[in-house]
Amino acid sequence: MASLSDFLESSLRLTVNRDKSAVDRPWHRGYLGYTLTRHKRPKLTLAKTSLQRLMQRVREILKRGRGRNIRRVIEELTPVLRGWANYFSFVDVKRPLEALEGWIRRRLRCVIWRQWKRPRTRRRKLRALGLDDHRAWKSAGNGRGPWWNAGASHMNQALPRKWFEQQGLISVLDTVKRA
Repeated sequence: MASLSDFLESSLRLTVNRDKSAVDRPWHRGYLGYTLTRHKRPKLTLAKTSLQRLMQRVREILKRGRGRNIRRVIEELTPVLRGWANYFSFVDVKRPLEALEGWIRRRLRCVIWRQWKRPRTRRRKLRALGLDDHRAWKSAGNGRGPWWNAGASHMNQALPRKWFEQQGLISVLDTVKRA
Protein backbone atom coordinates (compact mmCIF):
# COMPACT_ATOMS: atom_id res chain seq x y z
CA MET A 1 0.00 0.00 0.00
CA ALA A 2 2.83 2.38 0.85
CA SER A 3 4.62 1.93 -2.49
CA LEU A 4 1.36 2.24 -4.40
CA SER A 5 0.43 5.43 -2.54
CA ASP A 6 3.90 6.89 -3.19
CA PHE A 7 3.60 6.15 -6.90
CA LEU A 8 0.12 7.68 -7.16
CA GLU A 9 1.10 10.78 -5.20
CA SER A 10 4.52 11.43 -6.74
CA SER A 11 4.20 10.30 -10.34
CA LEU A 12 0.51 10.90 -11.04
CA ARG A 13 0.08 13.73 -8.50
CA LEU A 14 -3.12 12.23 -7.09
CA THR A 15 -4.19 12.48 -3.48
CA VAL A 16 -4.82 9.16 -1.76
CA ASN A 17 -7.34 8.95 1.04
CA ARG A 18 -5.67 6.39 3.31
CA ASP A 19 -8.90 5.77 5.27
CA LYS A 20 -10.75 4.59 2.17
CA SER A 21 -7.91 3.00 0.22
CA ALA A 22 -6.59 -0.49 0.79
CA VAL A 23 -4.71 -3.26 -0.92
CA ASP A 24 -6.32 -6.62 -0.27
CA ARG A 25 -7.85 -9.66 -1.89
CA PRO A 26 -11.03 -8.90 -3.85
CA TRP A 27 -13.17 -11.18 -1.67
CA HIS A 28 -12.15 -9.16 1.40
CA ARG A 29 -13.03 -5.79 -0.12
CA GLY A 30 -16.35 -4.36 -1.24
CA TYR A 31 -17.05 -1.93 -4.02
CA LEU A 32 -20.42 -0.16 -4.41
CA GLY A 33 -22.04 -2.78 -2.19
CA TYR A 34 -20.72 -5.76 -4.15
CA THR A 35 -17.84 -8.13 -3.56
CA LEU A 36 -16.44 -11.22 -5.27
CA THR A 37 -16.48 -14.81 -4.11
CA ARG A 38 -13.33 -16.81 -3.56
CA HIS A 39 -13.70 -19.30 -6.41
CA LYS A 40 -11.63 -20.28 -9.39
CA ARG A 41 -14.21 -18.38 -11.45
CA PRO A 42 -15.28 -15.56 -9.10
CA LYS A 43 -18.95 -14.66 -8.81
CA LEU A 44 -20.46 -11.34 -7.88
CA THR A 45 -22.11 -11.33 -4.47
CA LEU A 46 -23.29 -8.94 -1.78
CA ALA A 47 -20.88 -7.18 0.51
CA LYS A 48 -21.57 -7.97 4.16
CA THR A 49 -21.94 -4.30 5.01
CA SER A 50 -24.71 -3.89 2.39
CA LEU A 51 -26.64 -6.79 3.84
CA GLN A 52 -26.17 -5.50 7.40
CA ARG A 53 -27.41 -2.03 6.42
CA LEU A 54 -30.56 -3.50 4.86
CA MET A 55 -31.18 -5.68 7.89
CA GLN A 56 -30.87 -2.63 10.15
CA ARG A 57 -33.34 -0.73 7.97
CA VAL A 58 -35.80 -3.65 8.14
CA ARG A 59 -35.42 -3.73 11.94
CA GLU A 60 -36.28 -0.03 12.14
CA ILE A 61 -39.39 -0.46 9.99
CA LEU A 62 -40.59 -3.49 11.92
CA LYS A 63 -39.97 -1.80 15.25
CA ARG A 64 -42.47 0.88 14.26
CA GLY A 65 -44.95 -1.80 13.18
CA ARG A 66 -45.74 -3.41 16.50
CA GLY A 67 -48.98 -1.50 16.96
CA ARG A 68 -50.01 -1.31 13.32
CA ASN A 69 -51.76 -3.53 10.83
CA ILE A 70 -49.28 -5.97 9.26
CA ARG A 71 -50.38 -4.92 5.76
CA ARG A 72 -49.29 -1.33 6.47
CA VAL A 73 -45.95 -2.55 7.73
CA ILE A 74 -45.50 -4.61 4.55
CA GLU A 75 -46.50 -1.59 2.44
CA GLU A 76 -43.77 0.43 4.14
CA LEU A 77 -41.26 -2.39 3.72
CA THR A 78 -42.01 -3.09 0.03
CA PRO A 79 -40.37 -0.01 -1.58
CA VAL A 80 -37.21 -0.54 0.49
CA LEU A 81 -36.96 -4.18 -0.58
CA ARG A 82 -37.83 -3.46 -4.22
CA GLY A 83 -35.24 -0.69 -4.52
CA TRP A 84 -32.59 -2.76 -2.81
CA ALA A 85 -33.33 -5.81 -4.99
CA ASN A 86 -33.19 -3.75 -8.18
CA TYR A 87 -29.86 -2.22 -7.19
CA PHE A 88 -28.36 -5.64 -6.48
CA SER A 89 -29.85 -7.34 -9.55
CA PHE A 90 -26.40 -8.29 -10.88
CA VAL A 91 -25.68 -10.63 -7.97
CA ASP A 92 -24.79 -14.18 -9.05
CA VAL A 93 -24.93 -15.86 -5.62
CA LYS A 94 -28.51 -16.46 -4.46
CA ARG A 95 -27.96 -18.03 -1.03
CA PRO A 96 -27.65 -14.74 0.92
CA LEU A 97 -30.87 -13.53 -0.70
CA GLU A 98 -32.72 -16.71 0.30
CA ALA A 99 -31.47 -16.34 3.86
CA LEU A 100 -32.50 -12.67 3.87
CA GLU A 101 -36.02 -13.50 2.73
CA GLY A 102 -36.42 -16.15 5.40
CA TRP A 103 -35.14 -13.73 8.03
CA ILE A 104 -37.58 -11.00 6.96
CA ARG A 105 -40.54 -13.40 7.10
CA ARG A 106 -39.43 -14.59 10.53
CA ARG A 107 -39.22 -10.99 11.75
CA LEU A 108 -42.75 -10.38 10.46
CA ARG A 109 -44.00 -13.53 12.21
CA CYS A 110 -42.34 -12.24 15.38
CA VAL A 111 -44.21 -8.93 15.08
CA ILE A 112 -47.49 -10.81 14.56
CA TRP A 113 -46.85 -13.09 17.55
CA ARG A 114 -46.21 -10.04 19.73
CA GLN A 115 -49.36 -8.36 18.48
CA TRP A 116 -51.46 -11.35 19.49
CA LYS A 117 -50.21 -10.91 23.11
CA ARG A 118 -52.35 -13.40 25.06
CA PRO A 119 -52.47 -17.18 24.75
CA ARG A 120 -56.22 -17.10 24.17
CA THR A 121 -55.83 -14.69 21.23
CA ARG A 122 -52.89 -16.69 19.85
CA ARG A 123 -54.93 -19.88 19.98
CA ARG A 124 -57.90 -18.26 18.25
CA LYS A 125 -55.72 -16.72 15.51
CA LEU A 126 -53.77 -19.93 14.91
CA ARG A 127 -57.04 -21.86 14.59
CA ALA A 128 -58.34 -19.26 12.12
CA LEU A 129 -55.17 -19.72 10.07
CA GLY A 130 -55.72 -23.47 9.77
CA LEU A 131 -54.06 -25.21 12.71
CA ASP A 132 -55.98 -27.94 14.49
CA ASP A 133 -57.31 -27.17 17.97
CA HIS A 134 -54.84 -29.27 19.98
CA ARG A 135 -51.77 -27.94 18.17
CA ALA A 136 -53.01 -24.33 18.40
CA TRP A 137 -53.62 -24.75 22.13
CA LYS A 138 -50.14 -26.25 22.74
CA SER A 139 -48.43 -23.60 20.59
CA ALA A 140 -50.25 -20.66 22.15
CA GLY A 141 -49.30 -21.63 25.69
CA ASN A 142 -45.78 -22.96 25.16
CA GLY A 143 -44.12 -20.16 27.19
CA ARG A 144 -41.36 -19.58 24.66
CA GLY A 145 -40.42 -16.16 23.38
CA PRO A 146 -41.59 -14.43 20.21
CA TRP A 147 -38.40 -15.11 18.22
CA TRP A 148 -38.50 -18.83 18.99
CA ASN A 149 -42.18 -19.02 18.08
CA ALA A 150 -41.62 -17.05 14.87
CA GLY A 151 -39.28 -19.78 13.68
CA ALA A 152 -41.34 -22.70 14.96
CA SER A 153 -43.22 -25.04 12.67
CA HIS A 154 -46.64 -23.96 13.91
CA MET A 155 -46.06 -20.38 12.77
CA ASN A 156 -44.53 -21.54 9.47
CA GLN A 157 -47.61 -23.64 8.86
CA ALA A 158 -50.05 -20.91 9.88
CA LEU A 159 -48.22 -18.08 8.08
CA PRO A 160 -46.41 -19.62 5.09
CA ARG A 161 -44.58 -17.74 2.36
CA LYS A 162 -47.74 -17.70 0.24
CA TRP A 163 -49.64 -15.85 2.99
CA PHE A 164 -47.04 -13.08 3.01
CA GLU A 165 -47.22 -12.84 -0.79
CA GLN A 166 -50.99 -12.41 -0.51
CA GLN A 167 -50.41 -9.58 1.97
CA GLY A 168 -48.19 -7.83 -0.59
CA LEU A 169 -44.66 -8.75 0.55
CA ILE A 170 -42.38 -8.92 -2.47
CA SER A 171 -39.76 -11.59 -2.93
CA VAL A 172 -36.26 -10.15 -3.10
CA LEU A 173 -34.99 -13.28 -4.84
CA ASP A 174 -37.70 -13.18 -7.52
CA THR A 175 -37.10 -9.47 -8.12
CA VAL A 176 -33.37 -10.08 -8.57
CA LYS A 177 -34.00 -13.03 -10.94
CA ARG A 178 -36.46 -10.98 -13.00
CA ALA A 179 -34.09 -8.03 -13.49
